[in-house]
Amino acid sequence: VFKKDIQLILNMKKIFFTLVITSSITGLESQETRTENNGNLILEDIPLIPESIKEDLSKFQNVRSAAFRGFNHQEEGLYISTRFGNVSQLHLVKSPGAMRSQITYFQEPIGSVSMHPTQSSIAFTMDKGGTENAQIYLLDPNSSSVKLLTDGISRNGGPLWSNLGDLIAFQSTKSNGSSNDVWIMSVDDNQKSEIILESQDGTWWGAADWNQDDTKVLIQNYISIANSKAYIVDVKTKEKTLVLGEPDQSYVNSALAFSKNDKGIFFITNQYGEFNQLAYHDIKTSEVTIISKEIPWDVDGFSISDDGNKAAFAVNENGYSTLYLLDTDSFKFNKVVSLPIGLVGGMQFSKDNMSLGLTLNTYQSPSDSYVLDLNSEALKYGKLTRWTYSEVGGLDTSKFVKPELITYPSFDGKEIPAFVYAKKSLSPQPVIIYIHGGPESQARPSFSSTFQLWMDNFGAAVITPNVRGSDGYGKEYLSLDNGFRREDSVKDIGALLDWIKTQSNLDHKSVAVYGGSYGGYMVLASAVHYSDRLKAAVDIVGISNFVTFLKNTKDYRRDLRRVEYGDERDPDMEKFLQRISPNNNVEQITVPMFVVQGQNDPRVPVTEAEQIVKSLRESGKKVWYMNALNEGHGYRKKENRDIYQQAVVLFLKENL
Repeated sequence: VFKKDIQLILNMKKIFFTLVITSSITGLESQETRTENNGNLILEDIPLIPESIKEDLSKFQNVRSAAFRGFNHQEEGLYISTRFGNVSQLHLVKSPGAMRSQITYFQEPIGSVSMHPTQSSIAFTMDKGGTENAQIYLLDPNSSSVKLLTDGISRNGGPLWSNLGDLIAFQSTKSNGSSNDVWIMSVDDNQKSEIILESQDGTWWGAADWNQDDTKVLIQNYISIANSKAYIVDVKTKEKTLVLGEPDQSYVNSALAFSKNDKGIFFITNQYGEFNQLAYHDIKTSEVTIISKEIPWDVDGFSISDDGNKAAFAVNENGYSTLYLLDTDSFKFNKVVSLPIGLVGGMQFSKDNMSLGLTLNTYQSPSDSYVLDLNSEALKYGKLTRWTYSEVGGLDTSKFVKPELITYPSFDGKEIPAFVYAKKSLSPQPVIIYIHGGPESQARPSFSSTFQLWMDNFGAAVITPNVRGSDGYGKEYLSLDNGFRREDSVKDIGALLDWIKTQSNLDHKSVAVYGGSYGGYMVLASAVHYSDRLKAAVDIVGISNFVTFLKNTKDYRRDLRRVEYGDERDPDMEKFLQRISPNNNVEQITVPMFVVQGQNDPRVPVTEAEQIVKSLRESGKKVWYMNALNEGHGYRKKENRDIYQQAVVLFLKENL
C-alpha cells in the first residue's frame, strides 16, 4: 500500500509539471481559485491565510462605531447606527452610556435616515448587495414594521419630510433609469407620487428643505465639485426659480435651509473667496451676507434648529473639525471649546432646540454619538455629553499613534499636505502610502484601526497625502488635476517618494501604495511610473482605463464624472485618456499587485478590475485578485472585510 501511495504521488507530480509546461508553452498562467463566505467571496491566486494572521487581526477587526442618526420623537434618547452582526443597523439608546436596543434587523446596512417631524415614524434608505439602487422605506420603531415606499427597482435617495409630515421629497431615477429627478410622494398612499423637477442634463438634483407652509421646495443642482446651483420649486405649478448661482458661471452654491419665516436661505459658497464659506441670501433683496468670511477654511457641515433661531456649523481646518454655534438673527457665532480635537459630523438639533446631537471621531476613538447641551447658562458654549462608548476589540487606543501633519514640495514647487503615522524607531520603517479616492476628497486624521494594525503587525509607517485635486484646500488647489493635468497628481506621489528618501526613520527601499476608487487609479498609475521604487501595490475598486470606465459607469453618474475626468467623446481627450490609462501601460508595471473588487459596483464597474488583472496575467505579472459577489463600491459586510484585511496583511508581509 505504501509503495502504491508513493507511485500515485509521483504520477500526480508528472501530471502537475505537464500542466505547468503546457501553460508556459501556450502563454497562459496557471490560476488557483477558491471561495469563502458561502461562495460570495472569490479569491484567485491568493494563498490560504495563516491562522497566526487571523489571530493577530482579531482585535483590530472587532472595533465598532456608533454614528448619531437623530433624536427619539419623545425626546427619550437617540438613534444610532452600529454593527452587532455583519452590517450596521439602527439602534435606540435611552440615556448616556445605556445599553443599545436594536430596531432593524436587515441583511444589508442601513443608509440615510430621516425622522418624521411630529411622529415616531422614520424614513430610511437601503440597497441590496452594494448596487446603490437604494429604496426608501417607512419604519415604525415601536413595532419594527417596515413599508416599502419606492418602486423596488430604481435608484432613490435623500428622503426629506414636509413640515406636516404627509409628504416626502426625494431624488429618483425611476422615470428612465438615468435622470436624477426630484419627486414628492404621499406617505399614506405612495402611489400618489409625481415629479416636481425633471432633470434633462445628466446633472444631480436633490431636495434640501421645505418652506414653512410646504408649498415650495429648495432644490440643489450639483453639476460638479466646483459648480452647483439652487432653485426654489413651486410644488403646485412646478415652476422653478434660480436663487443661488448664475446660469453662465461656475461656483459652489450649495443650499442648506430656509431661514425662519422663509425670508432667506443659508448656503455654502466659494463665489466670494477661495474657500467654501457660510453665507445668507435674502430672498426679497437678493443681498448676500458672508457669515464665515473671517475663517480661511471650508465650512463642511451645517444644521438649523426647528424654530430657526440658532444653527451650528463645522469648519474643516487643515483636516480637523471646529464647531461653531450661530445666532441666525445677528449672524454672530461662537466656537465650541468643549469639543476634543477630531472630526464632527451628523449634526441635528433636538425638537426642543436645546440640544445638538452629533458624531465625533478622533484618532484614539471611533465614531461615537454625543449631545451638546445648549440650555446651560453657566457654560458659555454648551456642555458636551458622550452617549455611546463603542467597543474597540480590547485594544489600548491610548497608545494609538497620533498623526503628524507635514507638507512636502512637489515637482512644480507646490506644497502637498499629508498626515504621517509613525512610531518612534531607531531603524528605518517600511512605508505604506494610503491614497484617498474622490478625487475630490481629503485624507483626514480620523480613527483608523487599519493603520494601527499595519504599524503593529509589521512596523510600517503610514502616510496619507492630499495630492493636488483634493478637497479642503481651496478652489484653486481642487482644480489642479483637472482634464489634461490628470497625471500631475501622480507626480505628487513621485515627490512623496523623494521626500521619504530624505527621512532617516523611513525606509525608501520598502514602500507600498494602497488606495480605493480614484485612489485605486492612483495606485495603478504609481505602479506604471514608479514600479522600480515600490515593493507592493493594492488597488481597490480602481479605474484601470478612463475611457471604458466612463462608458460603463452607471448612466445617472456618467456626465458628473465627465466634468472631472474629461469627456471621452472628444477625440483629443479620448486619445489623452487612453494614453494615461494604466491598462494600456501594463508593460511598465513590475511591482506585485493585489486587486480587490465588488461584483455589483455601479461606480467603477467590475470590468475595470477584470481587464487589469487579465492584462497583468497575460504579461506574466504577479497579481492577486479578490471579488465579492454581494458587494459594490467597497466592502460593507464584516465577513468580507475580515478576509480582505487578512489577505492585505499577508500580501504586504510577503512583499513589503
